[in-house]
Amino acid sequence: MSKKALITGITGQDGSYLAELLLSKDYEVHGIIRRASTFNTSRLDPIYDDPHSGSGRLKLHYGDLSDASALARLIGRIQPDEVYNLAAQSHVRVSFDSPEYTADITGTGTVRLLEAIRETGIRPRFYQASSSEMFGKVQEIPQSEKTPFYPRSPYGCAKVYSYWITVNYRESYGLHASNGILFNHESPRRGETFVTRKITRAVAHIQAGLQQKLFLGNLDAKRDWGYAKEYVDAMWLMLQQEHPDDYVIATNETHSIREFLDVAFGHANLDWSKFVEIDSRYYRPTEVELLIGDYGKAKSQLGWEPRTKFADLVKLMVDADIKLLKDHREGRVRVAG
Repeated sequence: MSKKALITGITGQDGSYLAELLLSKDYEVHGIIRRASTFNTSRLDPIYDDPHSGSGRLKLHYGDLSDASALARLIGRIQPDEVYNLAAQSHVRVSFDSPEYTADITGTGTVRLLEAIRETGIRPRFYQASSSEMFGKVQEIPQSEKTPFYPRSPYGCAKVYSYWITVNYRESYGLHASNGILFNHESPRRGETFVTRKITRAVAHIQAGLQQKLFLGNLDAKRDWGYAKEYVDAMWLMLQQEHPDDYVIATNETHSIREFLDVAFGHANLDWSKFVEIDSRYYRPTEVELLIGDYGKAKSQLGWEPRTKFADLVKLMVDADIKLLKDHREGRVRVAG
């Protein structure tokens, strides 16, 4: 009998890749989506368009992390074997402008979901999407599962709460609940307001003569960037372990935004210094200067390690955005894979 999984945030980058992975493993996949006046499920189109994907086993339900009673009803009705909480207000810069909303969805939303699980009395395995932004003003280099948290944004603070409430429910109620502390992970499905996708999309538009300038903030910030499609493998692996635990998922490499610009524009034979301008609006009130994760525990206990190198990831994203723009102009709008 197929396992059943419930994914919050299924329409996002990670949610769509995770749904594909679980369907390939013969799961019945349920996703929670927010009701909106426009369709926001484009990242799931590859599943529906692939005749071998098992799209009949993908079922979407309206719901929201702000609605505890709806969450409880859904969980009681679906009876999932696994729950992956990927939903959040996940944009760090936006969290400074909307701190209360970020705390409610990214932080309190997690305890609403955990309470819904506890109240229904079922015992699914639970995955919480934690973040490298919890390390913020880093206390050691590289960062591991033992590194103290020092968040530098409302988003980071909300994620710290979600991390500890997950640990608390694990220890208080015996839930199989694990935290994946994922460092930055990118792909052609990354949202267009995130700096990596903003850059690769701009490369495509500048090359095509449709854009003249790209406005960015701090080019010296360094991040540990991996490929989202590989990171969802780690999420699944955590819930297959006999005992729940917390894991850093990263590449143990760090690269600046300048380096990202070098590779992205260079791949299209462009000089980024001719197109990029600094705009103070994109600076954060407090910056996270350096993130680099030690994934040693995930490698030894889960057998997981990153496979895609930084430069290859950047080029992959640039190629996908160039193709996406070309398809769009030719009337063949597709979602990048």
